[in-house]
Amino acid sequence: MKAFEVKNPDFKSSPHTGMTKQHYIDMAKYLLERAFSHVDSINTPLSFPSVPGKTYPEPNAPDWRHRSQEFEALERTFTLAGPLIHIDPEIEIKGIRLRDYYCLHLYNALTPGHSNSLPLPEDLPDATYQFTCEFGGLFKTLLLLPETIWSHFTKQQQDEMVVSISKWGHHRTTQNNWRIFNITTLSFLKKYGYEIDDKLLKNHIQWVASYHSGDGWYLEQTYNYYSISLFIVYTTIWNRTFGDEYYPEYAAIIEKSAQKLMESLPSFFGQDGYINMWSRSICYRTWVSGAFPVSFMLKEKGLLDAGFARRLCSGSLLQFVTKEEFFVNDIPSLGFYGQREYMVQNYSCAGSPFLMFLPFICLALPDDSPFWTATENNGFWDALGSDSKKTVLKSPGLVLVNHGKNGTSEIIPGKVYYDDPNYSKLAYNTHFPWEDHNPQGGTSMEYSFRSLDPRDLRGDDINFYLTGKTLNNNAEKNNAFTISQNMLYNGDENGVLYRQAIMRKPPNNGVGYIIDLAEITIPGGVIRVDRSRLAFEYELTLGHFGMPHMNGVKAEVTQFEEGNKKLITASIPGRKLALISYYGWDEIKHLVHTGNNAEADESTVLYVHKKRMDKNPEIELMVTVMLHKMDDSEWTREELSPIKDIQIVEITASGSPLGANITLSNDEKYEIDFKDIDGKRTC
Repeated sequence: MKAFEVKNPDFKSSPHTGMTKQHYIDMAKYLLERAFSHVDSINTPLSFPSVPGKTYPEPNAPDWRHRSQEFEALERTFTLAGPLIHIDPEIEIKGIRLRDYYCLHLYNALTPGHSNSLPLPEDLPDATYQFTCEFGGLFKTLLLLPETIWSHFTKQQQDEMVVSISKWGHHRTTQNNWRIFNITTLSFLKKYGYEIDDKLLKNHIQWVASYHSGDGWYLEQTYNYYSISLFIVYTTIWNRTFGDEYYPEYAAIIEKSAQKLMESLPSFFGQDGYINMWSRSICYRTWVSGAFPVSFMLKEKGLLDAGFARRLCSGSLLQFVTKEEFFVNDIPSLGFYGQREYMVQNYSCAGSPFLMFLPFICLALPDDSPFWTATENNGFWDALGSDSKKTVLKSPGLVLVNHGKNGTSEIIPGKVYYDDPNYSKLAYNTHFPWEDHNPQGGTSMEYSFRSLDPRDLRGDDINFYLTGKTLNNNAEKNNAFTISQNMLYNGDENGVLYRQAIMRKPPNNGVGYIIDLAEITIPGGVIRVDRSRLAFEYELTLGHFGMPHMNGVKAEVTQFEEGNKKLITASIPGRKLALISYYGWDEIKHLVHTGNNAEADESTVLYVHKKRMDKNPEIELMVTVMLHKMDDSEWTREELSPIKDIQIVEITASGSPLGANITLSNDEKYEIDFKDIDGKRTC
């Protein structure tokens, strides 16, 4: 099959995408038709070919892992099938009536003793299992759309299935977002008259409410898309179908946080609706777009411009399903645009990506919902012109930038607890997906650090070297470049965003491996005025976004100097990058990566590099500019000259060592002052 096409687009009601409710139905059917190419008859369980690599089930995996893979495929495809059955109870895919198929296979899976039944918790070692996650997803859908299949089981069949449902609903869960899975499962049972542990349910609800951090965000390992897709989408459905009636006080807490989230939600998306490849579970892609239809399930109306919401929701889906490389074995690949091992987690299997179709809960909205009746529009983008809009979310430490000049959006993270490219990069862009780390240096959108301290090179223990002992210091490992181990948020003051990149953690870090970050948003890019506080001999690189080599054609690179500036540019059709070094770097370079990019096998990274061999290197300012554009126009002198003047200040007026006064080409002035930055850090 070919990739999805919007046939007979309606550009009157949807001038940007042509997508109407009928096109959502068409897309859902198209996706299931490809998935059901793996189903021979109504009796064939839905099972997709396993993907070699880190995903499960691994070779020689126990039987329950295979059962988990099958149940995940069944439940997550129901994310599409449930809304379709809601729209048309008689709907068929490849001659199989969907209601009959899912009734049959869910009954088989949930009835103990059946040859295809799931194991019960007592059949396995006491631990957490993927089954809990899938139960949560299933009963989130059935709370919203119970008429699709639940009401078509006999009472006896329901009672038979409840044995398994109840045991998994009451079973051990993990400490944060998974509690939502137990909540939806237990709530469904209670709603339909089955006995549950009410104290346990309330306990889970209290825990979930306790994770709210502000700005509509919840803590989940670190801050990520789960805060939107689970803590807002799942719980809003729970509110309307159960929480309002049984736990109104907690439902009110959840409702308030969801309403707050809607204030910034559209800023996460590009002008064309593109989502940003950020945080873990990348293969879930558009699941965050489920927040758009959910906004029309909230009690307060008009939180989002309906035409803007549908435009972004539709655009995010079209970002993927219109690309044939997105599909592998007729189902969404385990990657972003295509199959990419480096961006996949070991808890995923071939069926996992179907969670990305969470936005199809929009089919549960009535025909007269504003989501369907409003005319598509570009929301705040039209008013931006060539300017850039910055939204600061202090609680999760996130800054969102919408570049009116080129239609891209960026997520700038500030509270990251570990070195993980899913989270730790300096910025994430909707149209330049992140690249994996390169241990040889030049990693995209990262400060990449290598110690040249002879004690590291020998493998001595730096922190306790007076003892003469060697402890946890691997000389071979030290030879590779590493990325920041922590990203800290230090506030946004007078238009300057302050963060810190901690390049090494204890025991090898007192306070000697810190890069203080200061950045000024400009149209189509950022000015970086960063301060290195790196205590011993070291090597450092700073990379721009990766530029994919589409269809095997390498990026065109141009490099030149102009006064005190060093410049390098890279271009492919429809995209350009520019990196400008003003101060604090030895050289400006580029390299070709293989197997690191989300879009292509090869990519070019522009980067700056410096090497300091003093035993006690100086604190230095590093001034760079990173620009990007989404067209083929040549860079103008004005674009490549965003800074009119740089004044390095040895001691700022507030009493801080080494700052700067920056004057932009439009005469805007910014003071870079790292005063008390260590005391302002939050993580």
